[in-house]
Amino acid sequence: MDRLIFQPILEDLKSKMVFLGGPRQCGKTYLAKELLKSFHSEKNYFNWDSADDRKIVLAQKWGNEKLIALDEIHKYPKWKNFVKGIYDTQKENHNFIITGSARLDIYKRGGDSMFGRYHYWRLHPFTLSELPKKISVEEAFKRLMRVGGFPEPFLDGSEQVARRWRKERFDLILREDIRDLERVNEIQNISLLVDLLKTRVGSLIVVSNLAADLQVASNTVKRWIEILERMYFIFVVRPYTEKLSRAISKPFKIYFYDNADVEGDEGAVFENLVATHLFKKIQFIEDSQGYRQQLYFIRDKEGREIDFAITKDKKLEFLIEAKLSEEEISKNLTYYSEKLNPMRSLQLVANLKREYKKNKLEVLSAKDFLVNLS
Repeated sequence: MDRLIFQPILEDLKSKMVFLGGPRQCGKTYLAKELLKSFHSEKNYFNWDSADDRKIVLAQKWGNEKLIALDEIHKYPKWKNFVKGIYDTQKENHNFIITGSARLDIYKRGGDSMFGRYHYWRLHPFTLSELPKKISVEEAFKRLMRVGGFPEPFLDGSEQVARRWRKERFDLILREDIRDLERVNEIQNISLLVDLLKTRVGSLIVVSNLAADLQVASNTVKRWIEILERMYFIFVVRPYTEKLSRAISKPFKIYFYDNADVEGDEGAVFENLVATHLFKKIQFIEDSQGYRQQLYFIRDKEGREIDFAITKDKKLEFLIEAKLSEEEISKNLTYYSEKLNPMRSLQLVANLKREYKKNKLEVLSAKDFLVNLS
């Protein structure tokens, strides 16, 4: 199946390079090879992890076909200047797609930023708005809750396969990606941090508490969390504070790209599922349309909390509460809706008998809403 970003990337490749980032094993290689087929350039896929491919890339001995795909080349210390050079000298004859399992926008450090030479896209795992045709929405929702949305475990559907796949993927991220790109020695401690974070999805993250649990400095924990973000393992959601004098500002929340990484009750898994859908949506809008979008949560010093708030060019668009089965409208949603006047205030319910609207507040089926979130 074509991913949602397939056609937009094809259009972008007509004028610029495309950088494609995203979590390891989310389908970047498959997408790159499908793009190569569209350009009749199937032989021009090169992975920096392959010794033979590295020799071809450094010697620039690729074919005459139009599109060239360079995978994981950000592991080459001089990758930025190398890519800039081949683009500037060969753009009349070749298009380039650069893919990687780390944040390529982060790894453009120092020197020429390559501004104006590329468009940046981010690929996410499967969600309800992007499904293989043979899998129903109901079945997909069950799989997202049990095995997550990464293609291999999602398509297989087995929890045993998912557990083994998840362990192998995490080992690769720790032993290869973090080691190669971050030059850190505390791999085992980062693994312990991940174990702690898995049990705290949707909860306020206080760095000093994590530091005390791990017996390291707070700045070290901050750095490790930033590394996990760069590797597309987790994403951070920060508090929304505009027009809220009593809002908290320092603690944040974390969510996992792989829904099956969450170790908590069903409510925490469902909240993570909603977070991944919303995050994927706002990044698609940013990458395709250029709007500045941000995903937040809201909590004040009185403990009134909203799961998610979405802004577009700093304007508040959505307030969203995620509930497994509660159909009565959240008092906090009512409070913040009146106070902040967003475009829409939604309560998304996993198991909902009937949808309804009360004033400006909408109680909606989470599945129906997220299916159309494309």
